[in-house]
Amino acid sequence: MLSLTLVFSVLLSSCSGRSSNGSLTIFGVIYLIIAVLAFLSLIKQDWSIGKKIVWGLIIWFFPFGGSIIYFLFSGRR
Repeated sequence: MLSLTLVFSVLLSSCSGRSSNGSLTIFGVIYLIIAVLAFLSLIKQDWSIGKKIVWGLIIWFFPFGGSIIYFLFSGRR
């Protein structure tokens, strides 16, 4: 299951979030929704600032996969 999720996230993160005319594609919209939900969830956590920064960087630098990794492995309540 985890390997399927990782493969799926790599495939989606390699797809462009914008079409040739500059508008968002369906993958761009999905990524935007998931990233916003991940950041809102991250802000609500009662963790130290350091841990929040690390998770925030993971979400930021790994576009689609970072959000999924956060939801799977953050150990949130």
